[in-house]
This record gives sequence, C-alpha cells and structure tokens, in this order.
Amino acid sequence: MSDIYIEKGNFIPGVIERLMGRYRVHGPVKNGRFHEFSLLKNAAEADLGFQNTRLSPKEIFHPQAERMFEFSLAKDDPQAGILKEADKDFSPRVVLGIRPCDAKAFQLDDANFITETIKDPWWARRREAATMIGLACDSPCPTCFCTSMGSGPYDTAGLDVLLVDTGDGYVAEVLSERGENTLLVTSGWSSVSSSVRASLADKKKAAERSIAGTFDPAAIAKREMLELYNSPIWEEVQFACINCGTCTFVCPTCWCFDIQEEVYEDKGERLRMWDSCMFPLFTLHGSGHNPRNQKTQRVRQRFMHKLKYYQDKYNSGPACVGCGRCVQACPVNIDIRQVGRQMASPDCACPA
Repeated sequence: MSDIYIEKGNFIPGVIERLMGRYRVHGPVKNGRFHEFSLLKNAAEADLGFQNTRLSPKEIFHPQAERMFEFSLAKDDPQAGILKEADKDFSPRVVLGIRPCDAKAFQLDDANFITETIKDPWWARRREAATMIGLACDSPCPTCFCTSMGSGPYDTAGLDVLLVDTGDGYVAEVLSERGENTLLVTSGWSSVSSSVRASLADKKKAAERSIAGTFDPAAIAKREMLELYNSPIWEEVQFACINCGTCTFVCPTCWCFDIQEEVYEDKGERLRMWDSCMFPLFTLHGSGHNPRNQKTQRVRQRFMHKLKYYQDKYNSGPACVGCGRCVQACPVNIDIRQVGRQMASPDCACPA
C-alpha cells in the first residue's frame, strides 16, 4: 500500500470506529485543561487537534501502578505464599495520534526493558501488540527541542504510520507491514496528489524551522565523565530544585519504578509503581546507607543519566527526545536546555 489520503470527515468517526472494531485504540482525549492518552470509548472522544499531552503515552506500556502478582496467606490454603501472576491484557492495540518524540522515546525505553540478558515480559508483550500511528507536529511548543535530540516534528522512528494534517484531511505515510495491515481495515481513502506531496515537504521544513536551536548532545558525549561529574555547575542547578519529581513523572524516557507488597486480611498483591531518582528514599539501602542523600547528587544524577551516561553506555544519542514537558512542568523553572548548554560548554570544568 502506498501513502494514502483520508478526508477528516471519513477519519473521525469512520476510520477510528473501524479500528475500534478490531483493536483497543488509545488516543488523545481532552480532560479538563489538558489532553491525555486514554482508551477510547467512542470515536468522537479522539481529539487530533491537540498540541501535545501533559503526560506521554508511556503508561500504555509501563502503567503508573500495576498489579504484578497476587498471593494468599490463608492458613487453610495449600498454595498460601505462592505468587501468581495477576491478569493482564496483551490484546492488539493501536496508539493513535502519538507525536514523533513520544514514539522515539519508546525506542529509548526499550534499551532498559528489552536487553540481551534481561527482558521485561510485560513491556515486551505490550510493545509487540501495539501499532503506532503517529501524528506529525506542525505547531511545536515553545519548549520543544526535538531537532537537537536527533528527532523532529515529522520523524518516523518507531512508527508504523505517520499522519500529516493537511487541513481538510490526513495523508497517511505507511512505514511498516504492520501499519499497512492496520490501514487495510479502513476505507474511504484515495491516492495522494502531487500538489499535496509538495505541500508536505514545505510543512515539514516550516515545522523544523520553528524549533530554536538549543544545545549539542554530541558535545556532551565528548566531555570527560569525571570532569562533568565534578563540575561546579551542579551547585547552581540544584539551588532552586525542590525534589518534587515532576520532571521524571512527565518524562517519556524515565522508567524508574518501585516494588511494594500490600496485604489485606489473608490476601496480598505485589505492585510495581513509578518512582523517581529525585526522591531521597529512592536510593536508601536496607542498611540505612544512602549513596545519594544530598539534593545536589540527585539533580546531577538526573541530568548526567539523560545527557551523558546513556550516550556513553549505548554509544548513541541522549536519553531525551526534546518533548519539553519537564521545562513546562517544573515549578521552579529549571530548564534542561540551559543545563545541556552548560554541560556542553568547554567552560564547564572542574575547579582548579
């Protein structure tokens, strides 16, 4: 299947309804002042006119709180104390309208959840069951800096289909066999005219030009690790931080979690919940020792992991896609772009 054109009147609700007939469809839904990715109950809920969601769709694959196992403590139960996997849904699903930055974030997250030696089965099965239908970003937020992170408003990395809004409809760029098979259930589409193709190239350039330059992560990769680690900039950066963890919760490439057990009467369950490296308890050992008991150490860890450690470990770009959510959400206006410029600058050095 070549690229196709779908009029908006056919897309909502027609195309979405047909997708919902075969898949669980997650899409952007307006909830109060903000948009969020939710499981669609009806096609009319989908709002593809959004700029970006407050939270990334990370929760689709890595739920904020998830029941891992359940167990019984009943004295008369012969299986008491034996963990049993809690029921989970791995049915085929479509993530509709995901921005290119968030789709690329999932690829970065894969480096943590799917490795040569360790494979998180729940993350992997959800990823394998999902078709990613992206939506190109024609109006990036002022806080966006995806082009500096190796992505872009029309980036196709991690997507099966990329939708481009033409005003009256959508051009669907088919990027994989899975994407083609998903679109085969739809109808009401036509071929893309040459004039529309020409306009798409102009739209892409305009969107990329609207994003101001920020910093060069490659320059950070070239810096000596200990030089950055011992730099005096961290005292300056941490001064305003209140360790609220907001930056990590809105970030699509933060994957830290905690595991706890909850017991009520003779039943219990083991839960996995999002956690944050910005919290003092995150690194507290059972012995009482805490290797990052100071705020400066925690702030340094966040930025060094995103912009330095990940690059050095995987010989790739940073663990950041430039979505700008942390810049928008930080209550004390700490800006990762400014920190990145400081880290990349040769003037950022250890005191003599």
